[in-house]
Amino acid sequence: MNKTIYIFIALACMMASCAQKEHAEDVVTEPKEEVIEVPTYKLYPTENMWNFLKLNTATGQISIVQYTVNDDDKRFEYALNNQPLISSGEILKAGRFELTPTQNRWNFILLDRVSGQAYQVQWSFEEKNRFVIPIH
Repeated sequence: MNKTIYIFIALACMMASCAQKEHAEDVVTEPKEEVIEVPTYKLYPTENMWNFLKLNTATGQISIVQYTVNDDDKRFEYALNNQPLISSGEILKAGRFELTPTQNRWNFILLDRVSGQAYQVQWSFEEKNRFVIPIH
């Protein structure tokens, strides 16, 4: 008699677990939307080990960032272009602009990923040699 009860309980448990598995397959879950955070600011290395270009990926504004390990006077940040490259009233969207280095150590190409406009970016220690100009 004990064997019969154990067999009955075992069968009942197996049937219950099968029913739960079937029910679980019927439940449709929405795929989770993956959130990818795009940074507002991004640093791009130059071929000069002490200098980086800091890009505001929403406005296209760029500054030259220089660091040092032992001389505070050589640690600075200069604006390469002060004016945003987007029209006033446009919604700021991080990730809109990106920089690509060229084979010339002083030049990068800046791309507006929304409009497709490309710019030549030339950085320099001398202000007269720094610019961001559209490529037509």
